[in-house]
Amino acid sequence: MSTQQQSAGRGLRIAAWVLVPLGLVLVLGAVGGIVRGGGLEGERITVRGDAMRPTYSPGERLTVMRVGEGEIRRGDVVLVSVPGRYGNAPALQRVIGLGGDHVESRDGVRVAVNGKRIDEPYAMRDPLGPAGSPYDVTVPEERLFLLGDNRPVANDSRYFLDEQSGSVAASDVRGRVRAEGAVPLALWAMVAFGALLALVGIGSGVWGYMTRQRP
Repeated sequence: MSTQQQSAGRGLRIAAWVLVPLGLVLVLGAVGGIVRGGGLEGERITVRGDAMRPTYSPGERLTVMRVGEGEIRRGDVVLVSVPGRYGNAPALQRVIGLGGDHVESRDGVRVAVNGKRIDEPYAMRDPLGPAGSPYDVTVPEERLFLLGDNRPVANDSRYFLDEQSGSVAASDVRGRVRAEGAVPLALWAMVAFGALLALVGIGSGVWGYMTRQRP
């Protein structure tokens, strides 16, 4: 075997010693993040009240992921901490309107955003109870109009209409509830990349060993 071949084989074996452990570390770290519920950016909370029934029930454990103000979308369920509301305790509510949206309910039940009635299969209403009060607001910029899914009991934007149309600042959002079973794409990418590194390392090690055995 030539000196060049020996050098190449040694290099492959060294690469194997580096790539295999590195790949395994990445895979195990990502799997750990998935098991913990979504990675380092996730916050585990316990639902405390009935305001988000039937979507979320008291005692249910949820993962809340940090989200930028510009990433918040209509329909998101968010955890908010609003100074002066709810005893300064965090609350779970659903985003109905974003800054600039026109939100109205002429009968206190059905909700329209920008003139279009929205479908709300998640909302719980009391068919025997009184309808809520009508409202008609325009959400200020960089703020959100929020409602609880359990409309008869939720203490939401409808009850603070004299405070900037009931809205809350987007900066008051602590995070968005992660859909059950959803895992950040970055974690799956880390698993795939780690597995690839480990496989390349194993292949390099095998080839390097075979090279060393050649006469």
